[in-house]
Amino acid sequence: MALGGDFSTAMSALYSQLEQATGMYAGLLAIVDREHGELVADERAGAEPRTGERVAVKLGEGMLGRVAATGEPLLVVQIGPELSEQLGALDRIQCGLETAALAWLAVPIGHGQEVLGTLSFLCPPAEREVLDAELQFLGLIAGQVGLAVRFRQQSKERLDTLLRENERLQEQIKKSFIPDDMIGRSSAMRLVYFHVEQVADSKTTVLIRGETGVGKERIAQAICQGGARSKRPFVRVNCAALPESIIESELFGHEKGAFTGALSLRKGRFELADTGTLFLDEIGEVSPSIQAKLLRVLQEGSFERVGGTQTLKVDVRVITATNRNLEQMIEEGKFRIDLYYRINVFPIYVPPLRERRSDILELADYFLEKYSRQNNKPVVRISTPAIDMLMAYHWPGNVRELENVIERAVLLSQDGVVHGFHLPPTLQTAEASGTTSKGTLQEAVDGIEREMISEALKSNRGIMAKAARQLGLTERTMGLRVRKHQIDPERFRSGAPNAP
Repeated sequence: MALGGDFSTAMSALYSQLEQATGMYAGLLAIVDREHGELVADERAGAEPRTGERVAVKLGEGMLGRVAATGEPLLVVQIGPELSEQLGALDRIQCGLETAALAWLAVPIGHGQEVLGTLSFLCPPAEREVLDAELQFLGLIAGQVGLAVRFRQQSKERLDTLLRENERLQEQIKKSFIPDDMIGRSSAMRLVYFHVEQVADSKTTVLIRGETGVGKERIAQAICQGGARSKRPFVRVNCAALPESIIESELFGHEKGAFTGALSLRKGRFELADTGTLFLDEIGEVSPSIQAKLLRVLQEGSFERVGGTQTLKVDVRVITATNRNLEQMIEEGKFRIDLYYRINVFPIYVPPLRERRSDILELADYFLEKYSRQNNKPVVRISTPAIDMLMAYHWPGNVRELENVIERAVLLSQDGVVHGFHLPPTLQTAEASGTTSKGTLQEAVDGIEREMISEALKSNRGIMAKAARQLGLTERTMGLRVRKHQIDPERFRSGAPNAP
């Protein structure tokens, strides 16, 4: 059952988009051959169309054969050696005897009640609920692929429909897994995106928890933008920044003459956010008296302005955030337990940067481009020693601290590169920069020399002779300096496993 070239191109594009957006790879499309009662390998990620021997299994044979026979999806949380006895010939061309910590997802494709084949992928390990969500989303894609397979079987003229549908799927993949303006593809952040997607279109109250600087307001914006209220008002209130004497007026408004200085009627934030979303940041900072009034408006959607008697009704979706331990505050009598249960309907935990280190470089590149453009400075990359320092640091200020560090480095850079010495002193650790805590002149010189040699080797793909000429050194001197600083030139060779 050969596929047309356009279909192969479309499937390749789909595989590529899925790998970029979700980490799924080694995609395999297999088609049911009713005449022989078999499931046949058809489109494989990275394979040339219509090449290779025919690989098939009987329906019901192996893992994929059972998916095709029963029409039930398959989720293997972690592939292990114990799975090898259950694999058929078709399974082995995708996962073989893989012993790495990988997950395996497979769904049936069909048209109406008829199963036409299977669509399966390997993917990095993740929490079970994330894998369940990805399996569910893969089922949606399989439905569209099933339509395309049926179109191909009926008429080659309808391949244009598949291409248009594939473009729509690519956009759907991007929107479903990573909200707009969000950076990071780590497993921890994918769980956050999953929660954002689940709650975005509801009116449920959300509590976003996490340390200072992790981006709780960004998550609140993503929830608002991903739901039905995306075009409605999004009003922010930092409860910690408002004095207790005026926070009631800010939230609920006041009538003219309600207090000294109230020269006119003023609408509060709840009124301004009517039909939209109100984001209450640092909810743990509000006083007990304000907590009681917040509880009422959350439960009933009604309140009175300060100095007023008219009860106002509003339709507001409330999102709260805090870096405080609310449970401990409840024990200490500083936070109402009934308000806690009212705002903690759908909690989302945003991990600190130290728990998502794989996102550091992507975030750093994003901020580098942002502040280079903002300051009209052509800073294009981060040096290898500087990258090592960024990765070694523990980031107590999280993403906000990283952004500030990159902005400062862009302003200091003079040659289009962020070097280690452009980073703040707090990042200048002995392990990361090659210096010691004594900080003598010689040690500082050694640190700069080590960075310059590393940069020269990186620019010349680890070729010491070229790097020596660039630095104005003899090859013998270069060799002595490389050994002195314990630099491995092989690390910088093109194709090396750890090449920068």
